[in-house]
Amino acid sequence: MSTLRHERVRELLKRAIGEAVRREFHVDEVGLITVNDVEVGGDLRSALVFVSILGNASQQKQGLAAMEEHRIRLQGLVAKAIILKYTPTLKFVVDDSITRGNRVLQIIDQLEKETAGPEEKTDNVSPAAEGE
Repeated sequence: MSTLRHERVRELLKRAIGEAVRREFHVDEVGLITVNDVEVGGDLRSALVFVSILGNASQQKQGLAAMEEHRIRLQGLVAKAIILKYTPTLKFVVDDSITRGNRVLQIIDQLEKETAGPEEKTDNVSPAAEGE
């Protein structure tokens, strides 16, 4: 069960981590890193951070490695930005939901194009011709 406090902390962490990542990492080296969501543990001492990394494969690997390597620094920046009794321990996970969503949209577009081909041929009959 998610309480209002957990939701507020989750949103604050999401913003603070996103801002820290934006300031600490250069897009050229690690790709474009975005924080999609944060799951906070029940005791607010741990947080699972879902990130997406746009870029080529090497940038994605470097991005995740850099975030893991600089995890303590990112936690320190979050601690300065958000006043909590305990700063959550961050764990980063690559979230590929955006990529999967884009792929689903491509498949839907492709299916619509395939099914639109035969329908266009039968729909060329004008309404006036149907009534005759």
